Amino acid sequence: MRQYSALPNRPLQSRTGVHSPCQVLPPKVTLDDPALAVMTDFQKVTAFTVDPDVSVDTAARVMRRRNVHLLLVMSGESHVIGIITSNDILGEKTLKCISARGIPRADALVRDIMTPESQLEVISMDDVRYAHVGHVVATLKGKGRQHAAVVDEDASGNQILRGLFACSQISRQLGVPVETPEIAQTFAEISVALKA
Repeated sequence: MRQYSALPNRPLQSRTGVHSPCQVLPPKVTLDDPALAVMTDFQKVTAFTVDPDVSVDTAARVMRRRNVHLLLVMSGESHVIGIITSNDILGEKTLKCISARGIPRADALVRDIMTPESQLEVISMDDVRYAHVGHVVATLKGKGRQHAAVVDEDASGNQILRGLFACSQISRQLGVPVETPEIAQTFAEISVALKA
């Protein structure tokens, strides 16, 4: 049997970071480019998640720190139980929650305003593989959404979240704004809330 020597050790330096998975998307795309060119692929980058029992303010801080507008809400068993977006936190959902329950904003929880899994629609990875950026834009506009989740299937045929499309990402890559009806509605909700 071959003998192996121990690897040399050294002290960990202060302020040492951690490698993260990296997905490099092309800086510019057209509507005719493959849809995969604008999808955040969870096989290549880490999905940002949040616990349902943290405050909406904590979720907002996570979004700002990670520079994202959506967090996956995960159960203790690591299953997706919903999503929460920056529009949910800044819009009418949070205001309705604190008003209806008579609680301070600091007590509003992610579970109170998230969109639960039962209300989420997803796109199959099989469809995405043959789609173009224009198909994704049409889908987001048609549904009035800022995000679209993509699922694959594991070996047992169960859905597994594979990736995400985001209007903000697509807009950056196209070089033009991709606006959906949800944006206007959310600004209208914020305007009404501020006047109240």
